[in-house]
Formats: sequence, structure tokens, C-alpha cells
Amino acid sequence: MDKSEKKTTTRRDFLFTTSYTVGAVGLGAVIWPLIDQMNPDKAQKALATTEVDISQIEPGKSITVLWRGKPVFLKRRTQEEILEARSVSLNDLPHPEKDEERVKSGKDEWLVMLGVCTHLGCVPLSNKGDYKGWFCPCHGSHYDLSGRIRKGPAPKNMEIPKYEFVDANTIKIG
Repeated sequence: MDKSEKKTTTRRDFLFTTSYTVGAVGLGAVIWPLIDQMNPDKAQKALATTEVDISQIEPGKSITVLWRGKPVFLKRRTQEEILEARSVSLNDLPHPEKDEERVKSGKDEWLVMLGVCTHLGCVPLSNKGDYKGWFCPCHGSHYDLSGRIRKGPAPKNMEIPKYEFVDANTIKIG
């Protein structure tokens, strides 16, 4: 190999490489804050889950808690309410869904659902309506003991959020 064929690094090559590197780092420094500001803030991350003590809820009673700014209904159903909810024919439901699909297996007495009417987002009243469940007085939607739509303009059943039983007395929503 001849000395004239050997590639040598010149000062110009070094300056080009250095300026490209500095430019890439500078571009990253400018773009990173723009991307990072799209992440949820710490207050929103704290609201991602909530734990609820259910030890004081008597059978047949319900409570409402807030999760992500929305009401969540937690109802401890009696055995009679469970049997009544399961005796409904799926043909009678506008949005057919079995009661068993709306509760955790082995925890049938606990119904956990978003307390938001699926019609226009109102908050239904509990223990009201034609089916002893929930009634939305704004537009007349009636839900049964499983939160399934039975009558009125609401198109779907009330939504079941992601939840789990932490222990016998605590439910973690989210």
C-alpha cells in the first residue's frame, strides 16, 4: 500500500464530526423538554389507583368513591340481590351481559362499577328505578342490580373498571 493511498484524517473531517455531534446533542436538549412535558404530572399518577376499605359496608348497602375524578359505585349485594340479577334472561337486556361477567369470581357479592350513565355521563341515583338498581333522572335510564341497562336511552351497561381485592377488607381500583 502506497502512502498516497492511505486515508488520513484531516482537521476539516474532525471539525465536521464534532459539529454534527454537538448539533445532535443540542437538538436532543431542545426536544427532550417538549417530549417530557407530555407525561402526566405527579398528581395524576397518584390518582391512577385508589384503595378502598370495604370492611364497614353492610350487605345491601353501597358507597361511592372518587377515582380519577369519576364516581365509582361499590355495592355489597345480598344473596337475594345476586339471585335476582342472575335470574334475568339475556334476551331482556338491550346490552346482554351475564351478572357473572361483571363481578370477580368468588366475590359475587361485590359489584364495582363506574357511576356514570352511558348515555350522556350523568351520575345515576342508587336504589332507584324500575329494577331496584340505579336510575338516571336526567334522561330516564334504568339499570338493574348488576348495573346493566334495562330501559331508557343509555346504549350500554355501566362500565366495570379494573380492580382487584388486596385482602378481605380492601379493594384496589385502577
